[in-house]
Amino acid sequence: MSDVIITEKANPNTVDIDISSSLEIAKMINNEDLTVAQKISENLGAIAKAIDIISENFLNGGRLFYFGAGTSGRLGVLDASECPPTFNSPNEMVQGIIAGGDSALRFAIEGAEDSIELAREDFKNANINENDTVVSISASGNANYVIEVLKLAQQKGIKAIALTCNKEAKMSEFADVAICIETGAEAITGSTRMKAGTAQKMVLNMLTTGAMVKIGKTYKNLMVDVKPTNIKLKDRAERIVCAITECTQDKAKKVLEANNYNLKEAVLEIKYNLSETEAQRLLKENNGILRNIFKILD
Repeated sequence: MSDVIITEKANPNTVDIDISSSLEIAKMINNEDLTVAQKISENLGAIAKAIDIISENFLNGGRLFYFGAGTSGRLGVLDASECPPTFNSPNEMVQGIIAGGDSALRFAIEGAEDSIELAREDFKNANINENDTVVSISASGNANYVIEVLKLAQQKGIKAIALTCNKEAKMSEFADVAICIETGAEAITGSTRMKAGTAQKMVLNMLTTGAMVKIGKTYKNLMVDVKPTNIKLKDRAERIVCAITECTQDKAKKVLEANNYNLKEAVLEIKYNLSETEAQRLLKENNGILRNIFKILD
């Protein structure tokens, strides 16, 4: 059985899970999950390289594409869908593509992860170019769908990243950066929605958050490009303006309401008494990075 990939191996720590109490089951799963962050810490160098690639391509007008099947595909779609409300990024800037299409988000699509044809079709339909970044996500790293995506990217000179939980993953051969979080055997044999899925979600958070930070979507650790689509987020935007400019929340709210909750413009208006036109010019010239503008104006 030595040829069985690690994500499919039985876990000796949970062999009696079916005769355990609910508390014992919870402890077993928790104990396995505790290992995930440590495994990720062993791969921070590769993750940093991936962040650099993605952020550089963002600054050149490029996009980020996640490709995956099953759980991996769903996690890619989830991370992509959270970027617009968090960073006010255009919907097309980060895109999640799952083998089998949107119906695969809810239902298993038979054979999707094994289909080279689906990979070619999805890649073509995405109109991916040399300024974009491709990330293939797969626990085993051996599914035809994700491997073909990386091959296509390689052929077209497009930067590609592999995210897997198997050091023997075939897809790592076709990536500019290979991130392998070897989480080992799952609590339930082969159920990679567990530790492997948790690891993938954590890494995807790092990739988009890290890249967005590097292109100026935050000031310090404040979400200065948040898209205020509800009462909670409007209140957050107001509090962020207050924290940066030391104004009252009433003042922040008044300015934000007047400019349709453009947080960065509000900060520049309140802090430096700039007009909307001047604030927009400075933001454009400095890639939206508030720290750079502050250095010029202070």
